[in-house]
Amino acid sequence: MGLLFEEIDIQPSAIGEISLRRRRIPALGDRDIYEVKLGEEFLMSSMFYEAEIALADLGLAAVAGESLDVVVGGLGLGYTAVAALRDERVRELLIVDYLDTVIRWHQQEKVPLGKELNADPRSHYVHGSFFDLAVDEGSGFDPQQPGRLFDAILLDIDHSPRALLHRSNASFYTVENLTLMSRQLKAGGVFALWSQDPPDAEFMQVMETVFNHNAAHVVPFFNPFQNGEATNTIYVGVKA
Repeated sequence: MGLLFEEIDIQPSAIGEISLRRRRIPALGDRDIYEVKLGEEFLMSSMFYEAEIALADLGLAAVAGESLDVVVGGLGLGYTAVAALRDERVRELLIVDYLDTVIRWHQQEKVPLGKELNADPRSHYVHGSFFDLAVDEGSGFDPQQPGRLFDAILLDIDHSPRALLHRSNASFYTVENLTLMSRQLKAGGVFALWSQDPPDAEFMQVMETVFNHNAAHVVPFFNPFQNGEATNTIYVGVKA
C-alpha cells in the first residue's frame, strides 16, 4: 500500500498558491485520489469527475457534423479534455488554462491523464486566460490562427456563474460577453458550462438571450463523504 498522503507539487501563481496532492482513504478502496487546491480552496478531486466527463459528452452530443474543432476552458485534472478526445469526430482540441503550473503537471505526467493527453496528436495546450481570449475579437483562442471558429467550447473554471474563483470573472457570465464569445463558434456550434450548483434561472435567461436550444442538465453522482447522491449542472446552448 502506498503513502496515505503526498504533496506532489506546490507553486506560486498570479491568483494564489496552487498545489497538487495525492492521498489514499482506506475506507474507499485501493485507489489514489488526486486533488488540486488554490490556497485552501479545493479546485478539483479525482474522487468526483462524473460531471466533468458529462460536460464533454453532453456538449459534443449537441454538435452535428464531423471533423470537430473544440476548445476546453480549464484543464483541471484532464477529465473533460480526455472525454472530448474519446469522441472520434474531434479533429483538434485546444485546452486553455491560465496556470502554466497546471499545464506542466500534465506535460510532465504528474497526473494520471497527462499521459493520455500528451499521446494524442489532436490535443494542444494553450497557456492563457480563457476569459480574456473568449472576448478577444482580434485573435481568439488559437494563437496560431487568429479569428478561427470552433464547433464547441466547453468551460469548467469557476465553481458556478455565481461562485467565482476571482471576482473579475463575473463579467463573462453576461449577455454581452457570452455574445462576444459566441462569435468564435461556427453556426450550430455549442457552448457548454459546468457548475457545481443547481440550475440557475437567472443564468438560464442569459443563455437563452444568446443561444438557441438551451438546456440545464442535472448530473447525479455518489458522494461517499455524504453517503448519498450529489449533483452538478451542465448548461448547453446551441448557436443559431
